[in-house]
Amino acid sequence: MPATKIATDVDGVLAFLERKGSKKVADGMARYGIVAKKVFGVSVGTLRAHGKRIGKRIGKNHDLAAALWASGWYEARMLAAFVDDPARVTVAQMERWSRDFDNWAICDTICFHLFDHTPHAWAKVSAWAVRREEFVKRAAFALLASLSIHDKRAADAAYVRGLKLIERAADDDRNFVKKAVNWALRSIGRRNAALHAAAVVVSRRLAESTNAAARWVGKDALRELTTSPAVLRRLAKQQAG
Repeated sequence: MPATKIATDVDGVLAFLERKGSKKVADGMARYGIVAKKVFGVSVGTLRAHGKRIGKRIGKNHDLAAALWASGWYEARMLAAFVDDPARVTVAQMERWSRDFDNWAICDTICFHLFDHTPHAWAKVSAWAVRREEFVKRAAFALLASLSIHDKRAADAAYVRGLKLIERAADDDRNFVKKAVNWALRSIGRRNAALHAAAVVVSRRLAESTNAAARWVGKDALRELTTSPAVLRRLAKQQAG
């Protein structure tokens, strides 16, 4: 796509977002920890609907996604997750974008709708799990949780390795990190009976930890994995089938 066409499309998207934005929505986002330097205040529902419309109109467009990201606007970056072509996403791009993550919503959306569909996803789980930056480290476990849902072909061994990363990171008491670690643990435990058993073992170990963050991660995961009717029904259905 010509650069002039991309610039025109970006200007159109930003104009739309500005029209749909409101201070009330932006203030509400901030109360839930969604804070960014440039925010219009557009609801998630509107963003998703607009992202789908863009996708139907022009299909996947890697160059447009890059331009939306470069704009720096939170909502434009959210849309980039739905516009980009996972096959064209590079390791370098994943690194650049992850360093720009400044709240949990942009981190989780990019991981759940884009990064987990790239061929580099599993490598980034391992690489980011030991990083110090809060939202880069969160991205490792948001990505692991997303893969447990979307990657239908991955072997159990990959998730067992993921459980080891979870156990090592569970003592990180930063709220946005420990919640992602917990999310990944619960997601792996819901995948199948074998991984459920492995996740329960890890959860019980963490629940007995002397570290408060690890203990919370373990207890919360254990509660869902051993008492949630939905989880237990799903596992029973898998075993019966």
